Amino acid sequence: MEGMKRILSYVRRAVDDYRMIKEGDKIAIGVSAGKDSLTLLTAMAELRRFYPQKFELCAITVDMGFEGSDFSGINEFCQGLGVEYHIVPTQISKIIFDVRKEKNPCSLCAKMRRGALYNYAKEIGCASVALGHHFDDVVETFMLNLFYEGRLGCFQPVTYLSNTDITLIRPMIYMPEKDVRYFASKNILPIVKSPCPADGNTEREQMKKLLHNLEKENKGLRYRIFGAIQRGEIDGFKQIGRMQGIKDYIDD
Repeated sequence: MEGMKRILSYVRRAVDDYRMIKEGDKIAIGVSAGKDSLTLLTAMAELRRFYPQKFELCAITVDMGFEGSDFSGINEFCQGLGVEYHIVPTQISKIIFDVRKEKNPCSLCAKMRRGALYNYAKEIGCASVALGHHFDDVVETFMLNLFYEGRLGCFQPVTYLSNTDITLIRPMIYMPEKDVRYFASKNILPIVKSPCPADGNTEREQMKKLLHNLEKENKGLRYRIFGAIQRGEIDGFKQIGRMQGIKDYIDD
């Protein structure tokens, strides 16, 4: 696949730096059907071939219950990668939009989706769940917490969930979104467009646009924010040498 070496370099570095994989782990990839999770799935399937600590993989999609959702393309893609694929049916969309009629649905939706994902992963014997958050997600989450909650915080590279005995890992934290876009477009990943009515109209999208505009006048801004997160050791991040490729990250 075109660009595989580059995305693997990001993933391998993060996995090594934060010791995300242990010998014999069974890891579930949370596949939302977007470019990020499918890129992660592809990279982890390739990493499985040569990584010193041997591990198993499976992929899990939480079906939100939107009418007409079709994951057959992802199923075929997983078969080609040699990864078992599971779909977890839910009525999350009905609960949020029809029953509760949430005006700001994203937080509750994420909580319900992840609950379904973690519980199912535990049921099928997974020790870890891998999520497709990338470098830009780290910066955007940090800025969202600063702007809207007045606190310095982010998600963690590795998180142990004691209530489910599952460890969350985020192997793409060093990978800029532009590399994800490039890989997904060049390799024609089976992306399923989100049918969610709130898609593209969120605080995160607004922050993404703000950072994009600020970057035009302040090249390397996101790199410097990421470096501050590392130097401040915020929520488990740490500075571990130079991140190849990240320092030169500039918007297309």
